[in-house]
Amino acid sequence: MTEFKFVSYDPINKGWSSDKKYCVTDENGIRYLLRISSLDQFSTKESEFKMMKQLELLGVPMCRPIEFGTCKEGVYSIQSWIEGKDAEEIISALSDTEAYMYGLEAGRVLKLIHSIPAPVDQQDWEIRFNKKIDRKIKGYTDCPIKYDDGNAFIEYINSNRHLLKNRPQVYQHGDYHIGNMMIDSMGQLNIIDFNRSDYGDPWEEFNRIVWCVQSSPIFASGIVNGYFDGNVPMIFWKLLALYIASNTLSSIPWAIPFGQREIDTMLGQAKEVLEWYDYMQNPIPTWYQSSTK
Repeated sequence: MTEFKFVSYDPINKGWSSDKKYCVTDENGIRYLLRISSLDQFSTKESEFKMMKQLELLGVPMCRPIEFGTCKEGVYSIQSWIEGKDAEEIISALSDTEAYMYGLEAGRVLKLIHSIPAPVDQQDWEIRFNKKIDRKIKGYTDCPIKYDDGNAFIEYINSNRHLLKNRPQVYQHGDYHIGNMMIDSMGQLNIIDFNRSDYGDPWEEFNRIVWCVQSSPIFASGIVNGYFDGNVPMIFWKLLALYIASNTLSSIPWAIPFGQREIDTMLGQAKEVLEWYDYMQNPIPTWYQSSTK
């Protein structure tokens, strides 16, 4: 497997990934993150590891990719261990000014991640995302549970599909939100869990900002302002509303297999989203602040 000799393996049970994750400790007391996936994911995980190497060279604050290979349990990667706490735990307890500063940093880091272009053979974004929209609308229409005023999402999406035309595509983290961020022992923001990485419209990456808003609206505002260096174009807001509407539609069919608790979470989230956007009449959400007050 590896030349590393680990003396302890502590399972990590957080997150939705199917990977087995461990905090492992070597003979010198140094801790690492060990991720193990099924062997049929070899090519996906190899690509993920190579991209993490690129991101490390760009200076993205993250778990450093150290070793990749196969073992009897499947495909493994060894990464550096971040000594710190979940960003959600830290940021929700900070002052608005401090939370906003972390948001600015998260936005700047995201811009850095998006500096890696997509492969030239990537399917046209308009075609690709319209297929996804069609699947999500059908999934919601066929779903036995509906949102109050859920048709507002569908009407907004159908009125704004034209905005998908000629959108650029870049490397995406794939799940960029406060739940995949940590604050290390030095106070530095770090990004974790690149296992859902993909290529697509860089602005689509903001579709999970919903989770950041629920933790700290000022932090979420900082992400947007940091990414755009304070000059946010209106077309961004219109596209983000489309992406969030699309995501929200698919959330309820996704939640059903996980039970009533997840269903209630998504019903509550959809209600919040509709209120942010005045039932999809205003593309700038109510939580957004152009700066700290």
